[in-house]
This record gives sequence, structure tokens and C-alpha cells, in this order.
Amino acid sequence: MLKNATERLSFFRAWLSEPLRVASVTPSGRALATLIVSEVSATTGPVLELGPGTGVFTRALLARGVREENLALVESGKAFAAKLKADFPRAKTVWMDATRLRDVHLFGGYPVGAVISGLPLLSMPPRTVYAILTGAFSQLRPGGAFYQFTYGPRCPVSRRLLDRLGLKATYIGGTFANVPPAAVYRIQRRRTPGIAGNAPALPTPESAVDELERRAIPLSLAR
Repeated sequence: MLKNATERLSFFRAWLSEPLRVASVTPSGRALATLIVSEVSATTGPVLELGPGTGVFTRALLARGVREENLALVESGKAFAAKLKADFPRAKTVWMDATRLRDVHLFGGYPVGAVISGLPLLSMPPRTVYAILTGAFSQLRPGGAFYQFTYGPRCPVSRRLLDRLGLKATYIGGTFANVPPAAVYRIQRRRTPGIAGNAPALPTPESAVDELERRAIPLSLAR
């Protein structure tokens, strides 16, 4: 009970200092954590977690059988990163912005099997979302999936952005037990027609956003 209260206080303080980055006054609940990791297991391989915060999703991944040393925790909050390193010493905790994922080799260049995102994509500008998605998929093996939660009524990445990146989003469930209620989407590469197992290359964030701006396509993510 004391630990939960401490985590909530830490989360609230982080929200006060950076409300757009944290985007919620409380950490995600157990129901949402269970849902977002429901398709991940010990056989998934290395897992990349973005924005772990206080480690709610991290603990759910461990409960699913993922080994701690097979976790890479990318956190931009200095205090959160320090706590994650202390709480999960065998995981690879990296204090950095998730937009820089293309610049790092998390497991010696070995691809991850899944990405679990606790980032508030819905409140982020399109260029930032592009950088995060392209970076995450550069780390993800073919057939792997990017799991994203949202408090909104739709996938936080618009269909236009998904189309431009050659991705597809599938709703896997929602929970009213979380505060606020939340939903989870699985985002994956689309297969190239006629070429089994081949995934199209993702454009760079700059080229993709420039193309959208050139065509005057609305950049709202809440579509």
C-alpha cells in the first residue's frame, strides 16, 4: 500500500512538472497493465518498453514470464529512470528520449520481439510520433508488434499516418477498471502483397511529415 502511494505521488509530481510528457496524474492501473502485455510471453524474446514511468507495465511483463535481462526500459524522466534502474537492476534502463531510438543498439543489434508503449502519443505532435514509430520499428523484428494504449475513443495514430508508414492498427481490448478507462491497440507492419514475410521499409520521420504537409493533410492524431 505504501509503495503504491509513493508511486502515485512520484507520478503526480512528474505530471506537475511536465504535464504533456506524462499526460496523466496517476500511473496506469493493473487492469490496463494486464491487457497491454496479454500477447507477450517468455517466447517473445527481448522486449522494449517506452515510457515505463514507475514500472507498472514492467512488472506485468515479468509476471508474463519475460526475463528481466530481456527488458530494455527507455525513459526520458531522470527520476523515473533512476528508480527503474534500482527496481529492475538486470534490465537495460536507458535514460533518453524515445525519438532517438534509431541511434541506439539495445541488445547488441539483436531485434526485439515486442514494444510496449506507455507514451501519450495522442498528445504528441506528428513529427514526434513519426520519430518514435520509425525508431521503434527499426528495433522490432519482422512479425513483431508495437502495443499502444490510449484514453481516447480511437487509435492514437491516425489512419493517414499508419498508411504513410505502411502500418496497421488492431484494437485488442479495453478496460473500464483503469482510471481513466483505456484501450489497447496492436500496431504492426503490413505485409507486401505477394512477398510472404517481407515488410515494407518505413520512411524517415522528416520525409513522411514533409509529404503530409505538402499535401496539406490534417495532422491531428485523434482521427
